[in-house]
Amino acid sequence: MDNQFVVNIIHRPELSPEYAERSGGKKAKAVSEESLDIFLFQQECAHKNGLKTTIHITYASLFNDLIVKTAKEHHEKYGDEIALSLLGLPCKQFKDKYKTEDFCIWMFSKEDKRAIVDDVFSMFYEKFGFYPESTGSYFLDAYTINYIKEKYPSVKCAIATCWEEGSKAYHTCNNSWYTFLDGGPWNPWIPSKINSHCPASSKEDDSGIVAIPHLSRDLLACFDGNGSNFGTHPQNVIRGMIYYKDEKGWHFPYLYNLIDEYRHLAKYNDGYAYNMMFVGPGWLNKMGRWEAPYELLRQSYEDGMKYYGDLKKEGKLRDMTMSEFADFYRESHPDYATPECALWKDILYGSNKEQFWYVDPYMRTCLDFNQGGAMIDLRPYAARIPFEVGIGTDHVYDATYPYLIQANYRAGFFTHYAGAGTVKSCKVSYGGESVDLCLTRTKAKFSKTERGVSLVTKPVSVVLAGEEIVIESTYTFLKGKGTLEIKRKLLKAPKGEVTFEEYITAGYGNNEYQQDMSTVKLRVDDQEMPYDYKGKKIEVAHAKVAEVIIPDIQTKVSMCGEDVDSLDVEEGIAFSPIFRIAAKKALKEGEFTTWLNLAKAD
Repeated sequence: MDNQFVVNIIHRPELSPEYAERSGGKKAKAVSEESLDIFLFQQECAHKNGLKTTIHITYASLFNDLIVKTAKEHHEKYGDEIALSLLGLPCKQFKDKYKTEDFCIWMFSKEDKRAIVDDVFSMFYEKFGFYPESTGSYFLDAYTINYIKEKYPSVKCAIATCWEEGSKAYHTCNNSWYTFLDGGPWNPWIPSKINSHCPASSKEDDSGIVAIPHLSRDLLACFDGNGSNFGTHPQNVIRGMIYYKDEKGWHFPYLYNLIDEYRHLAKYNDGYAYNMMFVGPGWLNKMGRWEAPYELLRQSYEDGMKYYGDLKKEGKLRDMTMSEFADFYRESHPDYATPECALWKDILYGSNKEQFWYVDPYMRTCLDFNQGGAMIDLRPYAARIPFEVGIGTDHVYDATYPYLIQANYRAGFFTHYAGAGTVKSCKVSYGGESVDLCLTRTKAKFSKTERGVSLVTKPVSVVLAGEEIVIESTYTFLKGKGTLEIKRKLLKAPKGEVTFEEYITAGYGNNEYQQDMSTVKLRVDDQEMPYDYKGKKIEVAHAKVAEVIIPDIQTKVSMCGEDVDSLDVEEGIAFSPIFRIAAKKALKEGEFTTWLNLAKAD
């Protein structure tokens, strides 16, 4: 397709924002009146810049005749979509009816989820005479999505996750923000019926909706730090203090650079790029927020909306409502195996750091070319882990999709204890010396073929035993396979043999703390051992496959290679609770190819 930058502008008339009522010192009526004024200001900002919006009507707004009337008028006049939000539940009517202070739909019991969904959808129909085509929350679990789609089939689009909203967000909110929903896609996807984090693998697995993220984040700064500071929500930029002021006023170059980097993703996704802005009124609190005055907050919003509007006038942007986008996404993504790709460069700190993010129905992963192409995040979507979330389940508030590799929660290559971190990399040895490619710096070139998505690195040079060795790496995500193929090619080598050791060091969990590994099984061909925390190892010459089975997350991780000298698996110890799989090959010239595979464990 031609390059298309598609944007969703979503406004939520949240009349009883929890944080404003509790921290602002105002009475509920004053908060409601101010929130209504801010919603109308946001709508005006969009419309004067020629942009249509999706109005996410909240439970509280359904009791406000002016909001209902305004939504209808803006639908007729500007083409805005009237949608239904499952945020904004905590108002007096809701609290009196459900006898609770909870307000996150995914955290309720199944019984309450059904009751709340039916209540809100019925009220919406009563006010507007039709059921919505779009809905959303910070997170929507598979159970809630499946129930909504079954009862209200008109729904075709939903906000369903907030990228990297996990332990980092919790820690930066004084350990009080219990919205653990880490591990999902950063870009739109079609959720699986089994687990909403995972992109659907087939028509049978398709939940029937297109999901979008809550905010478009900086895929580098957000992964390394608190995501709430790095997003295309203008007040994220204010909270991150990424702006400046001179004699002409306030300026927000990072916000525009972030929007432009999302535009750039069309290069990696067949000409399609996506961005969204989802803003409730609390962020434009007239008392100020994030130690910023209201005037600054207001200008950031006006300037951000103007930037989108100018792009549209230049023919570089298509504004769509959520339901329009759902139709567009399905038309432009007819193949469930089509991945979402992002070769992401640092636009904040001025470094040469570059990372590649990849999502398909089998995995979500990140390659860090500032570490030679090392894998620093890996989520095994192939497992389709069917855990439920909410009161009455084993996961009351933690909806995170487990990782195998997470370089911030479980450390990566750079750790105080050798081998303790989770990472996928390669060690190169010659003349009794060795170096890990994590210690090299490179860049990558992207390409896409019928086989899948490939990245070829700029060759790196290492010196071992006084000899220069030059290596080029190629990473290919095989389409529809759950397999990453890695080629290490010798471009310059000494006379003797160079040994490559391709390895993955991994664990699994939702946060910094490793879960029990005693159920894990490690195997090379027909040799198997349990995980006993003894540092045991199996190594087999010219083996066919090495694999690790993790029953607790229903995942099998395996590695094989082309004409390998050996394959091995190794368990960790209690002080370093990880597992390791490695493939070794010595060669004087040519290349070494290995395959990392993810599958659902039997």
